[in-house]
Amino acid sequence: MNLHYGCGLDTGDGWHNCDASPTLRLQRLPLLGWIFKKWLKPRFPEAVFYGDIVRGMNLQPDSCEAIFCSHILEHLALEDFRIALRNTHSYLKPGGTCRILVPDFAQLVVAYQSNPKPEALSNFLRYSHLGRDRRPKGIKAIIREHLGNSHHLWMWDEKGMIAELQQAGFTGIRRCQAGDSANKSFLAVENPERFVAGLAIECRK
Repeated sequence: MNLHYGCGLDTGDGWHNCDASPTLRLQRLPLLGWIFKKWLKPRFPEAVFYGDIVRGMNLQPDSCEAIFCSHILEHLALEDFRIALRNTHSYLKPGGTCRILVPDFAQLVVAYQSNPKPEALSNFLRYSHLGRDRRPKGIKAIIREHLGNSHHLWMWDEKGMIAELQQAGFTGIRRCQAGDSANKSFLAVENPERFVAGLAIECRK
């Protein structure tokens, strides 16, 4: 099995594509799911299954040849992030490959520090998703905020991510680029545009 978790609307052939979105969970409800598919956006493709890497999935240990996640781990609090890494490691086969992509906080900081404009900090907080211009108001806005989970809860640089991966038991850790894995299955799920200003790490079990 190849596991792609936190996939959002992006699916890859030959991969088990799953996401923990509350919107997806509602859309997959028996009998009532069609109502939520009609009224709740985004509408997830049928190839996407509900699965939460933090709570754990219905997968056997050592069952995945490849695991991929793109721009999802930064949306987790530190404690949940570490649980997610441990679960990821447990699902991976010995010798299997995991590739992780998150925003590169070090690059974001450099861009902020090199910007002399007075709005530099405001722009940094917006594009890092660490700040917000206003609080959600009204029931619809609050529900959308909860279901969307768009804000970043913990950010990473290369040395910090490598240390966490080592602690979770991964080996062969290296910074990588789109399409450079020996396992060509990753080509089906990698979007090169998401690697721009990103921190991409490949590791093994």
